[in-house]
Amino acid sequence: MTRIEGTTVLITGASRGIGHALVDEALARGAATVHAGTRTPLDHPDSRVQPVTLDVTNSAQITAAVNGIGSLDLLINNAGIAGYDDLSDPAVIAEHLAVNLFGTLAVTRAFTPLLARSNGAIVNNLSVNAFAPLPLIASYSVSKAAAFSATQSLRTLLSAQGVRVHAVLTGIVDTDMSRGVEIPKDTPAAVAAAILDGVVKGEQDIFPDAMSRPMADSWRTGAGKALEVQYAALTADTLAGAL
Repeated sequence: MTRIEGTTVLITGASRGIGHALVDEALARGAATVHAGTRTPLDHPDSRVQPVTLDVTNSAQITAAVNGIGSLDLLINNAGIAGYDDLSDPAVIAEHLAVNLFGTLAVTRAFTPLLARSNGAIVNNLSVNAFAPLPLIASYSVSKAAAFSATQSLRTLLSAQGVRVHAVLTGIVDTDMSRGVEIPKDTPAAVAAAILDGVVKGEQDIFPDAMSRPMADSWRTGAGKALEVQYAALTADTLAGAL
């Protein structure tokens, strides 16, 4: 995707934080329509914003969103939850996985046919906790590591349909989730701009803030990324041979 201007965008978790900033940034870049997915009603002064009731764990709402949107160029899976825990309660782990992993996958599966029609793109907003867990938010870290792995697989599995898949590895950003964490933090607006810059540039893995940016080169040139590329080629060859 070389531009945002004129495109149709869906952003989940659009009511606050990075999601809200992404709505504003997409509008500033000339998006034709921004579907703002939220669990509660959203009012926005720009007529290009179309509110969509969308709990990513609710299959009926996902289906209704697909039917209501009709065409799509860019899906940004931003909805997520984070809570403090120590992995002692399986229900808390399951709750994080339900939203951050399975919710992202459910929305992606549902909208893939629309994105394949437009040769569109998927952006999964993840976290540097996919690389290394913060044990204070252990279930969140587990879910983001799983979501990153899924994103890497989707990148290969959807490429044959002409759909690009981007991973966003955010550090600590100045949102409600990080309130009380007293370290330098980028604003949601700055992170949103960097995310869309990365999409326009075609970066597979986007490091959009001061905390994550120093990790970019070591990840892109490191053994982990090299293995991802190797496995992607193996998968592509295997799938081609099965046809």
